[in-house]
Amino acid sequence: MDRRAFLTAATAGLLVPHSAAPASASYRTLRSDPFTLGVASGDPSADGFVLWTRLAVDPLSGDGRGGMPSRDVEVDWQVSADERFSKIVRSGTATARASAAHSVHVELEGLQPGREYFYRFRGEGRLSPSGRTRTTPTGETPLTFAVAACAHFEHGYYTAYRRLAEQEPDLVVFLGDYLYEYAPSGYTALGRRVRTHTPGKCQTLADYRLRHAQYKSDRDLQAAHRAAPWLALFDDHEVENNWAGSHSSTDAPAFARRRAEAFRAYYENMPLRRAGLHGASLRVNRRVSWGKLARFHLLDTRQFRDDQACSDGVRAGCDDRLDERRTLLGEDQWRWLESGLSASDTRWNLLGQQILMAQRDFKVGPGREVNLDSWDGYAGERTRVLGALARTANPVVLTGDVHMHHAAELKTDFDDPDSPVVANEVVATSISSDGDGYRDKTFIAEALQENPHISYIDQRRGYLIARVTRDDLTVDYRTLDYISRRGALATTSHRLTIPATTSANALSAPHRPG
Repeated sequence: MDRRAFLTAATAGLLVPHSAAPASASYRTLRSDPFTLGVASGDPSADGFVLWTRLAVDPLSGDGRGGMPSRDVEVDWQVSADERFSKIVRSGTATARASAAHSVHVELEGLQPGREYFYRFRGEGRLSPSGRTRTTPTGETPLTFAVAACAHFEHGYYTAYRRLAEQEPDLVVFLGDYLYEYAPSGYTALGRRVRTHTPGKCQTLADYRLRHAQYKSDRDLQAAHRAAPWLALFDDHEVENNWAGSHSSTDAPAFARRRAEAFRAYYENMPLRRAGLHGASLRVNRRVSWGKLARFHLLDTRQFRDDQACSDGVRAGCDDRLDERRTLLGEDQWRWLESGLSASDTRWNLLGQQILMAQRDFKVGPGREVNLDSWDGYAGERTRVLGALARTANPVVLTGDVHMHHAAELKTDFDDPDSPVVANEVVATSISSDGDGYRDKTFIAEALQENPHISYIDQRRGYLIARVTRDDLTVDYRTLDYISRRGALATTSHRLTIPATTSANALSAPHRPG
């Protein structure tokens, strides 16, 4: 039993609401633990954060309701300045509504900036595990954050989440594909299937709720949520593979309903603020600042995009992808991004988004083949974004999706070796998607030769740990040799250091990383 688990167990009988008697004076105790999906926090600010839990006594109950009764349940919560919960700073009661799958979102305000806090819940006479979270600082306090993406349940164990949690970062940035919508064996990995999805493809609200519950039941994922607050973004598989705006390749007539229900389930199961809910849409593009040191500009690269050009896929000779009228962000989000980058006064500007921004030629030898679902399929708008980054202090792009670690330089002209570098892109491989992974030296050598602006590729599973100071940003590419069985260690397979070269008042192109 680790230190945190011991302290949680040691205080299991001590949760008493700080300012009032339990709100649920006439509660009926459930037959088993309702906190099987764990706890989480997210979207920190200088004076608060979001706390989350969802009650489920039977996570795999087929109706997606977690085996819970149809009534609402009162849930007490506490926030403490210490791990033993001897210094309670805030407490209260929230309602886990049956109509919201018994999820709870508590948005805290009025706390001290730059502080570590601990939190927990009680419902129906049961106590949740405790989680660690924090508020953001006001100055230039150094930041350690993790970057993760792509966690297919069937393809392997979530050991990478466990290793990430053990490093106790200040923040976790998750860049999409938190779950996968496929039916069992609907997407096969390079190795054997390690675990099995819940039955059927996710199409209804009950389906998505059930799939979220299955993923959230994993103890390694729960550990990653308890370790730090998350900034979470969705990509495509939280709804459907390669969806684009209102476009679906599989069930177009019913897609609007399906997307709305997937969004609803995503909100119910993630530590997000209520302000993001807008009817059938869910706004996830937002900004979170780490004092004056860094600002995260988080993008939505799915909900507002045009359909993929030339029928999608990895293709050659698609001139439509170059059309400057095509949009990936949508006009409103583009204006939001451009104005936010222009107005930023932080030392670093970190662009969190889902898909590879660097040009990536998949064809060996003459000619070119690109992935039309990535920024290569929206090359005109990419040029606009790179132009905005060139005018921004110390921009770094954070990316997921491709199931491989990458380190890349973003250039105004990828075909000109002497073209200026306007930003660096760091890409996190997957937590589990595509199984154990491999180290194909021939593949890597050919990919690097075809794409000289890319300096590093690794096909194994893992995550990133980034450390930001006023002077530089250092990225450790963490990799695991296997996930088809438990117990793998994580090692640093590559380290990238990006020096700070500009301030908000003196802009120039970034230097190449050391």
